[in-house]
Amino acid sequence: MLDHPEEYYRHYYHYYSRRLAPKVDVRVVILVSVCAISVFQFFSWWNSYDKVISYLATVPKYRIQATEIAKQQGLLKKAKEKGRNKKSKEEIRDEEENIIKNIIKSKIDIKGGYQKPQIRDLLLFQIILAPFHLCTYIVWYCRWIYNFNIKGKEYGEEERLYIIRKSMKMSKSQFDSLEDHQKETFLKRELWIKENYEVYKQEQEEELKKKLANDPRWKRYRRWMKNEGPGRLTFVDD
Repeated sequence: MLDHPEEYYRHYYHYYSRRLAPKVDVRVVILVSVCAISVFQFFSWWNSYDKVISYLATVPKYRIQATEIAKQQGLLKKAKEKGRNKKSKEEIRDEEENIIKNIIKSKIDIKGGYQKPQIRDLLLFQIILAPFHLCTYIVWYCRWIYNFNIKGKEYGEEERLYIIRKSMKMSKSQFDSLEDHQKETFLKRELWIKENYEVYKQEQEEELKKKLANDPRWKRYRRWMKNEGPGRLTFVDD
């Protein structure tokens, strides 16, 4: 210390930083963090799914169908029956609403970002199943190269839809949320062929331009951009 007094505080810091450092395994911290994120994901997805079901229960098309199914199964009669313990009107109404929502859940297949949460989609299970998914993808890719690049087989419907989805740069959940008639249109127009897809893409861009040209909000925005412009500075002489 007498020979190197300038290093005293540095050694002092290293000593207490090691002695007082929390002795927690990093693996435990990572595991707890992943579990916490997975729990948050699960409840967040369930909340979104319940909101979608509640919204569909207010749409006349789905509500009427669900009500008819409930009447056919006699579920609404059971809810209105008065037993020994009489129910209030609010309780009966809430029970009927739950019956309608349960029927909508069982009859409607919601796809895309608001589909019913699955345990396998959580981060924890995605990490656990990552080696399996990697092996599956390698096998699938090798089969694709062998069947279509080497042997020159014709694409099936699943492969055609996959190529179309990749061309549109859409995720699997986004593509699955499309209506069936839209996918049939893609197949009829043979959009898995690059030239056909380029024509379709240009048509969609032209259609979008026409819609924007007739949109009054877009017209106001263009007038504002023409007259004022973003961040335009004007100097007025006093």
